[in-house]
Amino acid sequence: MTELNLISAVDAAIPAEPFICRHLIAGEWRDSASGETYDRMSPAHGCLVSRAALGAEADAEAAIVAAREAFDSGVWSRISGKERATILLRVADLIEGNVERMALLETLESGKPISQSRAEVSGAADLWRYAASLARTMHGDSHNTLGPDMLGVVVKDPIGVVSMITPWNFPFWILSQKLPFALAAGCTTVIKPSELTPSTTVMLGELLFEAGMPAGVVNIVLGYGASVGSVMTTHEAVDMVTFTGSTAVGKAISAAASSTLKKVALELGGKNPQVVFPDADIESAADAITFGVYFNTGQCCNSSSRIIVHEDIVDEVVERVVELSKRVAFGDPLDPRTQVGAIISVQHQGKIDDYVRAAVTEGAEIALGGGPMTVPGLEGQFYQPTVVRGVSPEMAIAREEVFGPVLSVLTFRTMDEAVALTNDASYGLSAGVWSENVHTCLEFSTRAQAGTVWTNTWMDGFPELSFGGVKQSGQGREIGRYGLEEFFEIKTLVMRIGRTREPWVRPE
Repeated sequence: MTELNLISAVDAAIPAEPFICRHLIAGEWRDSASGETYDRMSPAHGCLVSRAALGAEADAEAAIVAAREAFDSGVWSRISGKERATILLRVADLIEGNVERMALLETLESGKPISQSRAEVSGAADLWRYAASLARTMHGDSHNTLGPDMLGVVVKDPIGVVSMITPWNFPFWILSQKLPFALAAGCTTVIKPSELTPSTTVMLGELLFEAGMPAGVVNIVLGYGASVGSVMTTHEAVDMVTFTGSTAVGKAISAAASSTLKKVALELGGKNPQVVFPDADIESAADAITFGVYFNTGQCCNSSSRIIVHEDIVDEVVERVVELSKRVAFGDPLDPRTQVGAIISVQHQGKIDDYVRAAVTEGAEIALGGGPMTVPGLEGQFYQPTVVRGVSPEMAIAREEVFGPVLSVLTFRTMDEAVALTNDASYGLSAGVWSENVHTCLEFSTRAQAGTVWTNTWMDGFPELSFGGVKQSGQGREIGRYGLEEFFEIKTLVMRIGRTREPWVRPE
């Protein structure tokens, strides 16, 4: 194995007892109707992290009924924006006060570095604060140009009960891209976190109680998609489903929800390129590429898992990325120095390795890494930083979402070829362009089929800027003003001023 910057196991305080997760339904913490539970083992440390109630159809049904009753009662849907914002701001403060506790559980359940868990939880508080500002400033439209006796008003009503299904890779951040915006709009919710990472969602439920959230407005059901998620996507009392995860599951959810014509918002996979032109600042580009492919161990929908580099500079770029990759700190997620942690499961690690092996069989060359690795003192699964060059566009590693610390390198000669390679994918989540020429950057940005295009940077994000994809990367937007709009129904009010309407039936 290539010599890497490995961080061995540290003497960290791992909780002696698992965190107990229960359902939150109608303002009460409940065990499953069946009494069953399931355990989550740490993918890095091999210890028992959490024990969660194993939900089924009866639990999901109870949560949906609670959300429906809370919405229809008006306890949240008909209060003022100021009242909603006040509670959302309290939640933000409580999140910041619980960063260490929540980050530790997220790191143990997911295998991500503790420094990234801390940043995820603390950063999510800003999403709650921004949503609170929208709760007080959202508005509709008025039209007083329809004639002297008419006034038209367009209002925005909360869509109703929203099912939220969240993934394991950023369990707290992605929940915070959805929940505070739905609450700002006046919706009630039922949440199903990934069965792999339930703890921080349950912890958030505790904070919502403390902040004064009315019972039934936010409900949490734990368990698997087949038994819980299926009810949440088909139930007639649910008005909208928002899901983040794989494209395959997103398609299944969209099909299931179609039976009741409920609204569906999907944030799905990506095969995100960074395109490097000859005049790029190679030092900055190489650093961003290294960050983009290894952040969260590459288990990120926004991972820059492929780079498209001008053939004149590809050797220089690859050499620099390989050099930087060797300096990235891989190892124990509980060490603050660690930058890349564990793979979420043994099965997923095998899938990552299959992509690399297939690429080599098809003629690609491994410039770095290319297989699993061990970290001294840890029982979990880890994968080497891997750079694969000589990749052709038809290879699976160039087209499909590997979801691991694996970088594919392709080359181009002209702008047209760079754009064609960028758009030659079923995904369209994000893309990046590196050039010192603003005209090059603008042309690429306007032609790239992606929901977000970064110029001379990668993965900078702000609560004000909406996020989402095109093509099979999803539909709808999250965060920002457009993220709030997803949770509204538009209603038009047409009002006649005075008794000016001509009778349709003439009086005798």
